[in-house]
Amino acid sequence: MPADVTPPWRTVVVSPHFDDAALSLTGLLPTLPGPLAVVTVHGGSPAPGLPVSGWDALCGFSSPVEAYRARRAEDARSCDLLGAEQVLIDHPDGPYVGEGDEPVGLDALLRSLAPGTRVLVPLATNQPDHEAVRLRTQRVLAEAGAPEPWVYADLPYTGHLPEWGTPGAGEALAASDDWGPAYRELNRTHRLTVRHELVLSDEQWAAKREAVLCHASQLAALAPVHGAVLSRSGPLRAELIWSLGPRDAD
Repeated sequence: MPADVTPPWRTVVVSPHFDDAALSLTGLLPTLPGPLAVVTVHGGSPAPGLPVSGWDALCGFSSPVEAYRARRAEDARSCDLLGAEQVLIDHPDGPYVGEGDEPVGLDALLRSLAPGTRVLVPLATNQPDHEAVRLRTQRVLAEAGAPEPWVYADLPYTGHLPEWGTPGAGEALAASDDWGPAYRELNRTHRLTVRHELVLSDEQWAAKREAVLCHASQLAALAPVHGAVLSRSGPLRAELIWSLGPRDAD
């Protein structure tokens, strides 16, 4: 898209990696205004000749470029199912970037959005790279005079709360030492209000499972930490979005 053209999207999901939108928001995306774009920040190809990262090796890849091409194709299939435009920022995944490299393409894209475009960013539960994406998005939108983004619970991480999918999930998240630090930190500076929450029906779950399975190369590597990630009663069963408001001085 030319730099001087305003994108047509009404909702933009900022996804740090290729699978985050499908894992976190498949059920809620149909309820949000379209047209919709999923913007993957780490969406660029690694430079040739780099050694394969530990994560990509765990996923079965022999080289960074092989992993990138497979994951980009997986994401295209997933975005097609989600009814979203696939948008890639030309910034490689964390293990393949040089010190000080920043996803400057994200800044330009955010500044090009039409007024009123709803931007969604990850909460960043236990994921420093997700936090970096959220903070950068908040800063660029603030500099542009745009509203704060909405924040989505990034899954499967947040979904490990025993209370996940219940009305008490927010309070439990605030009290959790394992899964709550990012929520507590954000809650110190902003007032979080639940805007959308969903416990997936069987029909919604079937659609989510199909979108998540598009990212098949990542699923086996998720299992050692997240267990039965595709279990019907597992961490993907519910989804949550908050808005950010000013925190009262008192």
